[in-house]
Amino acid sequence: MAGRILVADDHPLTREGIALAARAALPGATVVGVGSIADAAAAMNSRPPFRLIVLDFQLPDAHGYSGLLKLQHRDASIPIVMVTAREDASLVEAARALGAAGFVYKSLPLDEIAAVFRRLILGGTYFPVATNVSPGIAAARAKIADLTPAQRDVLLALADGRSNKEVARDLSITEATVKAHLTAVFRKLGVSNRTQALLAVQPLFGAERPGMAV
Repeated sequence: MAGRILVADDHPLTREGIALAARAALPGATVVGVGSIADAAAAMNSRPPFRLIVLDFQLPDAHGYSGLLKLQHRDASIPIVMVTAREDASLVEAARALGAAGFVYKSLPLDEIAAVFRRLILGGTYFPVATNVSPGIAAARAKIADLTPAQRDVLLALADGRSNKEVARDLSITEATVKAHLTAVFRKLGVSNRTQALLAVQPLFGAERPGMAV
């Protein structure tokens, strides 16, 4: 069996275009298309596991990288590639720092997108060459790189404006564990509270994320 690829994009025409690239990358593959994070998470319950997840950056039930977090938490072994029409260096660097396998601009020709997908399926990574990356983005990426995966998950949830209780529920951990992770995050970032932690990583996410209004 060639395997299965999951494509999560809420625009049917775009989703079909990406599906064409996915089939070219893995001939004979079954491509499952969904339009939301909730549907993507539900699809991941089926077997066999997906060889690749193609995730649109902007879905109706996700803020920024919250969708990436949720799908990574469900199965961290599946490579996830983010796709978007927004050609923004900060988005690329954030995806890289948060453990995505790749990042693809939708403006690329389909054959080039297929080549990227093939590379990721074979275990590689792909990120556009970022030009004019600000020192703030580079510094924020370095800070996040020092966090454990669990600490990054909690920080990302925090950046979405969620409470400790909501973070605990979404990550299936206790509130005490959330607080312990936050204490470690604050220490590694050299800050003492949530507001300072968000400011430390804000260059990666930009001003559109709900929790960034600090």
